[in-house]
Amino acid sequence: MSLDITLWFAYIAVEAALIGLLFYRRAWRSLPIFCSYCVWDILSNIAAFLINRYHPASYFRVYFAQTIIDSTLLFCVLVELAWSSLRPVRASLPRWFLLVVAALILIAGAVIWPLAALPGLAHATSKPGLLLTQLQQTVSILRILFFLLLAGASQLLSISWRDRELQVATGLGVVSIVSLVAAMLHMHQTTASQYEFLGEIVVASYMCSLVYWVVCFTQKEAERREFTPQMQSFLLAVAGAAHSSRVALTESRSEKARKPGKP
Repeated sequence: MSLDITLWFAYIAVEAALIGLLFYRRAWRSLPIFCSYCVWDILSNIAAFLINRYHPASYFRVYFAQTIIDSTLLFCVLVELAWSSLRPVRASLPRWFLLVVAALILIAGAVIWPLAALPGLAHATSKPGLLLTQLQQTVSILRILFFLLLAGASQLLSISWRDRELQVATGLGVVSIVSLVAAMLHMHQTTASQYEFLGEIVVASYMCSLVYWVVCFTQKEAERREFTPQMQSFLLAVAGAAHSSRVALTESRSEKARKPGKP
């Protein structure tokens, strides 16, 4: 059995253990999208493996659809982590503030998109392959930035490495860093063995993140600390400013609708 197949089976086994632990710890109550993503990831990987083995002609179409769904779920995971990080003051925030958080992450992804095209990639792959790779790199960079931002603002958000939000973001960030470096090195590969070795490194990094999550979720979740009064005031001020802008925009549209149209 080759090394990559061994790593793949080990990856599936560790992720299955993680999913069992997530449900045992009832993590789906606080992080339902992350739990759903883990279930999706193991099922989609098993399906992709079987299709590649028995129906290789259909593999790229399946992989294309899988990557789009995977990227969408990862975006939702980031939104969930950001919203969960605001748990101490969520009761004071309006429900639509979640849409503001999602919009900010989406805007960050839109800014990253044109920067995610690796040099020389357009000449090395087809247009669908180029789109797929650019999407993967955009999500990877977004996860790295999210991890760095969450870790950098941990004191302001009153979270530590014992909090689930930072633990999940750490695992995603490490995998993304390795995947991004591997993708950049792929552009300079000259042999199939080097390309295969980098693929094995990426799978190993995924497995390391899974093991890290298993270790984290075996431990009891830390009790969440309250935000400082200054941080609470800042978030409420941001929500208030967003609400005022929303009301002003709605009133402006209403006034334009009431004005008679020009003949």
